[in-house]
Amino acid sequence: MRIVAGRNRGRAIEAPAGLAIRPTADRARQAVFDVLMHSPDVPPLLLDGAVVLDAFAGTGAMGLEALSRGAASCYFLDGDARAIACIRANAQRLNDAARAKVIKADMLAPPQAPASATLAFLDPPYGKQLCAPALRALAAKGWLGPGAIVVVEQDGSEELEGIAGFAAFDRRRYGRAAFVFLRHTTPEPPP
Repeated sequence: MRIVAGRNRGRAIEAPAGLAIRPTADRARQAVFDVLMHSPDVPPLLLDGAVVLDAFAGTGAMGLEALSRGAASCYFLDGDARAIACIRANAQRLNDAARAKVIKADMLAPPQAPASATLAFLDPPYGKQLCAPALRALAAKGWLGPGAIVVVEQDGSEELEGIAGFAAFDRRRYGRAAFVFLRHTTPEPPP
């Protein structure tokens, strides 16, 4: 696996052995960032100086790609100790340790956010129906700013039903993986 574009283009990212961590393939990552760069539903220059959240981060590939492409900082959240060690090693190898905030956390009960992200990636284990509850929990703890763009990776056979506070604007499939692009909407004030 390699960083696809930006200042770290072509540099390797390591992944732990085994099937517990399933990194997003280089081609799929490139396709996701193409949507983020060219969709009329995404603010121009989204990555420039962005605060990014990479939840269920695994190797940290999505967040590290965002850092390579101009994001200011990235919070990497994962509940697996091997994933946390892998993300730290990858960030160090890419000279991004200072901009990478790595936190061991449960996405269904995350800590309060130190900053709200303008761009977020969620890649939970396939088949466990964790996307909707994780999005609600992360939003409730301030991890997602108003208008934040959220990219959810899930098994292509899974459906991401409507989630209050999130509006889908695109869906793409690359091999087994499906990517749903959402905008975190401002909740309606109570009547």
